[in-house]
Order: sequence, then structure tokens, then C-alpha cells
Amino acid sequence: MKKIYYSVFFAALILFAGCENDFDAKIYGSLSTTNFPSSEADYESYMMDCYIPFSVNWTYQWSGSSNQHNFYVTEGGIYRMLDTTTDLCAPWTIGSWGGPWIYMPQGQFEDMQFATRTSTVLPSHFEKVRDISRMTQIIGTLESATVLSEEKKKEFIGEARLLRGMTMYYLMHFYGPVPVILDPEMIGNLEEEKKLERPSLSEMVEAITADFEYAVENMAEKQAEKGRYTADYARFCLMRHYLNEGAHMNGYYKKAYDLYSRFTGGYSLFVTGTNPYADQFKIANKFNSEIIMAVSCSETATGSGSLGNFNPFSWYLVPWDATKYDDKGEPTPFVNQGGGWSQCLNVDPQFYDTFEEGDLRKETILTSYYSSLHKGWVTRDDIGVKWDGFILNKYPIETATSFQGTDFPLARWADVLLMYAEADVRLNNSVSASAIDCVNQVRSRAGLAGLPAEATSSVSAFMDALLTERGHELFYEGGRKVDLIRFNKYHPIMTSFGYEPTSQYFPLPNFAVEQAEAAGYTLTQYFTRDDYEGPKR
Repeated sequence: MKKIYYSVFFAALILFAGCENDFDAKIYGSLSTTNFPSSEADYESYMMDCYIPFSVNWTYQWSGSSNQHNFYVTEGGIYRMLDTTTDLCAPWTIGSWGGPWIYMPQGQFEDMQFATRTSTVLPSHFEKVRDISRMTQIIGTLESATVLSEEKKKEFIGEARLLRGMTMYYLMHFYGPVPVILDPEMIGNLEEEKKLERPSLSEMVEAITADFEYAVENMAEKQAEKGRYTADYARFCLMRHYLNEGAHMNGYYKKAYDLYSRFTGGYSLFVTGTNPYADQFKIANKFNSEIIMAVSCSETATGSGSLGNFNPFSWYLVPWDATKYDDKGEPTPFVNQGGGWSQCLNVDPQFYDTFEEGDLRKETILTSYYSSLHKGWVTRDDIGVKWDGFILNKYPIETATSFQGTDFPLARWADVLLMYAEADVRLNNSVSASAIDCVNQVRSRAGLAGLPAEATSSVSAFMDALLTERGHELFYEGGRKVDLIRFNKYHPIMTSFGYEPTSQYFPLPNFAVEQAEAAGYTLTQYFTRDDYEGPKR
């Protein structure tokens, strides 16, 4: 691993300007070792660097690596890595850009070995191990600060550790455990940085846990800026992490269960409107009662990194030949944009068919559109001929701007209710009334009756129903592959859809494996959990 240096000539400052208080990494002026950081505001600005991988613009450069895709940008972030590679998305073959846009949704990951250091057509996030080193350096600087009160120091460190923990979390769920440097004293130690070897699963899990637990205990409960992370968001991240790893980490299910009562924000399901599930994602309902955390986006942002977080989702969802008006002159859902660039993110009809009749969540999926190319309606009968999958309309095109101001939800109360139900059942190995009630609250908001008796008759039946419910509630929110692996259903469900995954996690790119080998270390290319019901690598 190349040595990580902190540039003394600039600091990235996260601003919260504008009505949406969007996060946006900007460079201001020149700073030297003699004047930065020297005040509380300086240390806060320095800590805010850790948000850079979590902002939303086309790409970023931060820790000496080449261009990287942010975690939440549509083309190469978690939606592509953790959603399109599951049962949510059909392979994009018609009008496709080819290659990984076809085989990644099929669960075919072999060519990801050939990813370069940049996140382009073949997405690679491995270089973010450098970002973790940079965050570790920032944490070390905060720990040695003398101008901060002890409370403020812990608060800033907690925020930085949540961001470092989330970076490790996503990398682990992309590739399995990855080599990281978490001791500030080791930054700049060339021998330590050469040690490119995977830690054990438990070691990686414990490192993430330590960062999340510190954040929960020390972060601010509230922030003045929308979209800046809070202690409740740290609780959400930790609860999810406990559940993911509870099968092999002693006591984690109990810890997940106990976290439910520690949220302080007074959240509730959003229930306003004729379809409250769909309406909660609209611009008018940003940061509603259900939102624990979201990426705050601006409709005036361009993706350049100078005007706040942007939302290009619709360009990857809508077929290029979709029209603004139909054959009767009536406006379509795309009246403010027209066709998109591609339909590389879509909804697999097989996934759509798993919804119950009357489920309001289905209304955020469009099963037909009027085509300028075909001079008529494209429907389900044209799947495989004129299009590959249905259109996700969960984040609707509301404004006639280049990009939408719709936020990316990161944590919703509906998810917490479902996680609590899961923690309860996993912990007690029985289906309780409270677990059923949590799931039924989510179903009721979707216009559905409570779970049928057969879905609550056993732990196995309940877990199957819960996984289905999570898919229907949280589709295209960046976590489907993590859920399928936690329930040990990734291989069975993908295979039932006709796509047998070549591996459980993505292989590490060859450049990392070869770099480790040149330094005298072995960086195994594949990682598989012990309980995986699929081919071992």
C-alpha cells in the first residue's frame, strides 16, 4: 500500500449551505502546518473530510488514489453493488453498454478481478482502504488535539469513527474482510502498509463494532445540518451490523434487540396521503417522521461537487425511448425529463411477482411505458424483446431539472421495526406477538392485512416472510445483497431466478493481489462465509 500523506496545502470543508443543507466537499484557500488545525472550527473541518466518500457527485479523489465512485452515486455505488446484483434487477441486455451491466446482475463476478484502481465500467472500491487510512490519520489528529474540550473531542472522534466504520462495513460486504490500518501510529509505516492480508471475519467485524459503539456513545444526538450523521444513525448502523454478524458473534442478537429502545428521535412510520409509502420519498416530504438519516440532495446540483449532492437515479432507470406524453397527449411519469440514458437499473418481473395483490408498494414500479421508438406502449409482453425489466419509480421525476432533489434514504423507522422483529425472533428462537406486530405495522402502511397464520407458525416460516417483507419495503435502498446473505438465501434465491452466483462476495481486483504478492504477502482473492449455501471459492 502506498504511503498516505496529509496535504498541508488544503483541507476539504464540508458546507451545509442552501435550503437543503447539502453536504458538499469544497476546497478553500491554502493552509499550512503552522495554522491548521488550530481551533475547534479547524478540527471540525478536518473531521468533515471523512464525509467525502459519502457525498454524491460523479467521482472523487481524496487519499492519493485515482477517481473513485462515492458510495451513494448511482453508477458505481451501493445500489449497483448490493442491489442490481440480486433478485431486484434483471440483466440489462437490450441497448446495453455490455459487459458487467449484463453479468453482474446475473451473479457472474469473475471479470471483476480485472477491475482497475478507478471505478469506471468495472466498479472497484478496494482503493477505499486508503480512505480508511486517511480517516485513521484524522482520528489520530483529533485524539491529540489540545484546544478541544473533552466532550467536543469525543463527539468529533465519534463522527469520524462512524464514517470509518461505515467505510469498512461496505468494503466487507463487497469483498469480505479487507486489510485496513486502524492505529494512527502505523500511518506512514511502510512495513505496516505493505501487509496486504485479509484479517479474519471476526477481526473485521470487531473493528467495525468498535467504531460503531464508540460513535453511539459519543456522537451528537442532533445536528443543525440535515444529512449530517447523528447518534441515532450510529445506532441504526450498529443494530444492522449486530444482526448481520449475530450468527457467529456471541451476544450480538441481544445487543441488536437492546438497541431498539435507545433511539431518541421519536420516529414513526410516515402515514400521510393516499399512498404514504410512495409519498414519503417525494421532495415535499424530505426528512419526515420516518427518516433517521438520508443523503440530502439538491435539484440544482450537477454532480461536479460544487453545488451539493445530486441525484442522477432516474437517468439509469428510464428507457431512452420513454416519452413525456403518451398517445393520447397525457403526461407520463417522465414529463419532466423524457427518456433516460439507460435502463441498467430495473425491477426484475420475477421480483415484482412476489408482491401481494393490493400492496401499495407495487405502485412505485411501472410495468409499461409509451415508446417513441416503437410508436406505442411497451408492456410486460415485450420483456426480453423491447426492454429487460420494469421501471423503478420509487424516486420520481418531480422537477424539470437536470437532476432530481429527491433524497437517498439511508435509515428509516420501517427498517428498524423489521430489524427489531428479526432480533427478537433470532434471540429467543420463537415468534413473539411483538415481532409480529412490528412487521404488521409495516404491512398495514402498505395497505395489507397482517401476516397470515402460516407465516407465523414457526421461526423458519416467519424468517422467510420477514425476508420477503424486507425486500418489498426496502428495495433499491442499497442493502438487498446484505440481507440475502444474512438470511443465507443469496444462492438459493438467485438460483431460483435463473442466475447462479459464481461467488458469495466479489473477488478482489488483481492489482491488489499482485501488489501484495510483490511485497511478500498473500491476499486471497475470494472470501466465502462458512455457512454459505453455494460454491466455495
